[in-house]
Amino acid sequence: MRSINDFRASSSTLSGAPSLTMSKPSLNNSKASLTHSSRQSLNDSNREGRPPTREELISEFLDKAKFYTSLCLGTTAILSVFAFLFLIPFVVDPAISTIVADYDPIPVTCVVTDHVYAEGMRNCTWSSCREGCTTAAIRCHQLLVNYTKIAFHEWHKHPRDLDTIEWDVMDTKFLVNTEGCGYPPRVNCTEFAKQYGYTHIGEPFPCYYSRAYPEMVVARYSWDDNLKHLILSLIIPNVLFAVSIGVLSYWYCPCCDKACHKSPRVYAEKYPTKEKKESWKIEYPQEYIEKI
Repeated sequence: MRSINDFRASSSTLSGAPSLTMSKPSLNNSKASLTHSSRQSLNDSNREGRPPTREELISEFLDKAKFYTSLCLGTTAILSVFAFLFLIPFVVDPAISTIVADYDPIPVTCVVTDHVYAEGMRNCTWSSCREGCTTAAIRCHQLLVNYTKIAFHEWHKHPRDLDTIEWDVMDTKFLVNTEGCGYPPRVNCTEFAKQYGYTHIGEPFPCYYSRAYPEMVVARYSWDDNLKHLILSLIIPNVLFAVSIGVLSYWYCPCCDKACHKSPRVYAEKYPTKEKKESWKIEYPQEYIEKI
């Protein structure tokens, strides 16, 4: 039988052994390893044939929907920029020029006095109608007109002798629109020349003159259509671009996400409450509290 001293010696030896308590970092590492192992076991179970849960299917579907939606929004933003740049010379600029010209909305009476069909860049210094606004005119129709400010509907009711009319402006350039150009099918220069030139020289027809530039006369004008095209060309591309960039920023920009989900408590904690100020009156001098 072992003596009491032997037991005391063994107990002293055990007390001198290193402590078996785990530190905080080692505990966190063990937790992480357990979490990883649980996820690994879940993946292994999925590989073994366990059907995914409803939450997993919904999460996977939402991730795919977010990816494809982001792809569509990015494409929309890029296309909106190019569409707006394309609309500036073809819609926005002509619409603004038409507004500045300030055409009389009531058509007046015009008569073509001369029609010249020319070919070559040297002969086509100007054109009444040109198909294409970015290319130089190689073939052109040049029409000159006289116009009087008598409304065409009055002229149509009570025709007058052309020789006795005092024209307000004579031998001025006649344009298909403000820019004198366009694209088919809206602008067809062959049909334009047939309608107003050739055998129709000397026949009265309605036209629109500019109150800002009286020597400018056009065949087509509509205030409502011009304003509608201008507003649509400005609003649609910019709204699509703003919405696309806004949604993408909300989804993928960390700063935007923190700003949107910031708690109002953060702002409230910057200022001391009434109870804290009362406690400070006891602990700190009055001068320190007044500075706060």
